[in-house]
Amino acid sequence: MAYHRIDCHAHYLPPAYYDALREAGLTLLDGGMPVPQWRVEDSLALMDRHDIATQMLSVSSPSVNFAGADKAVRLARAVNEQGAGYIRAHPGRFGLFATLPMADVAATLKEIDHAFDTLKADGVTMLTNTGGIYLGDQKYDAVFDALNARKAVVFIHPTSPACFEALALGKPAPTIEFPFDTTRAAMNLVFSGTTKRCPNIKFILPHAGGTLPFLVNRIVGANRPAAAISGMAPADALAEMRRFYCDTAGSANVNALSSLLHLIPVTQILFGSDFPFTPEPAIENFVRFLDTANLFSPGDRAAIARDNAAKLLPRLNGWID
Repeated sequence: MAYHRIDCHAHYLPPAYYDALREAGLTLLDGGMPVPQWRVEDSLALMDRHDIATQMLSVSSPSVNFAGADKAVRLARAVNEQGAGYIRAHPGRFGLFATLPMADVAATLKEIDHAFDTLKADGVTMLTNTGGIYLGDQKYDAVFDALNARKAVVFIHPTSPACFEALALGKPAPTIEFPFDTTRAAMNLVFSGTTKRCPNIKFILPHAGGTLPFLVNRIVGANRPAAAISGMAPADALAEMRRFYCDTAGSANVNALSSLLHLIPVTQILFGSDFPFTPEPAIENFVRFLDTANLFSPGDRAAIARDNAAKLLPRLNGWID
């Protein structure tokens, strides 16, 4: 069966980004991950081989703030402009989750306006933390209020925690710290009251929600005496966590997805490839699992492949047959 997948977790490294990485001397990312090669032609070829109609492009970790304050603002604008250029050059094949220079809140608010009003972005992407400040921190209240007013989609991507060198065990951050940092950000968004204050935002967590599906009962205190957790978790924390969308990038396996299905319904699960950071043979295995796993009915498979994303991102409905 052809699903015409919508890939909600796919990255791009346009020329402005490569130039900034080179200028900063970065050849390795997140404690040892090599900078991948990316060309728009390679994305299109991969999409054609794996029945992917549309990729939602985003810039991965370390986003733009490695460049320094002023350069980060200019770099965010440049990568967003180049992302919008790929959409114009290849109608229907790409969407855009715009990059924000989160260290500078005033500049971030301006970039939100430009991304949505001028570039017609489909949403924005944010790292789990910027300089150790996590999503949900009061510093970002104005950012989330602006996004709530726009009923925006927010794609969250993990990055290294500030204490990464003490925790790494000599391994790159994606090994275990990315899933944990996703969980930290999700918890902080809920515990800070951000998700409840901003009910119009649709948050996407990557990698099947990180460790959240496994740890959620512990986080909300469901298995501890009420006296021991008084004042810790909001009373509706579990309900708020069930509102997250999650993608399948790097997580299309029975352990991750069977746990995720206990947290959110199939209607909130989205396909993700994590190209080009995930090599094609692994993507092929993930696609095969999603197409055949007994976890899902045929209707579930179609929902994960395309239908859920098409409902979340309605502009795509005009692109896909």
